[in-house]
Parts: sequence; structure tokens; C-alpha cells
Amino acid sequence: MNWDTIQGKWKQMKGDAKSEWAELTDDDIDRAEGDRDTLEGILQEKYGKTKEEVRDEVDQWMKKIS
Repeated sequence: MNWDTIQGKWKQMKGDAKSEWAELTDDDIDRAEGDRDTLEGILQEKYGKTKEEVRDEVDQWMKKIS
């Protein structure tokens, strides 16, 4: 699944994202609005990880939900 598909189905993907990253709030998910860069920034803030670590996690999540 590519990011364009995820962005187009963001409402359906919200639950999957919250399951993957338990610290995300509904407000965080809504703020991301399907934008990968925004989601990655929020994940960096919440988990204190580097940009590269977060990008890898998002890539792995995309593979899981495919």
C-alpha cells in the first residue's frame, strides 16, 4: 500500500495507526489528516525518536496494513 492510498482512506486507517502507536490521541490522529510528514513529526514528539527511526516505523506499518 502506498501513502496516497493511506491518505485517501485516512478515516479507515485511524484505528490502525492508534493500534500501532498507542500514545497517539484522537487529536493527534486528526491533526495528521493523513499527511505522512505531519504524522512522522507527531510520532517524533511523542516517542522522542529520530526522523529516520520514525520513517522506518511508518514504512513497516505500511507493510503490515497492506
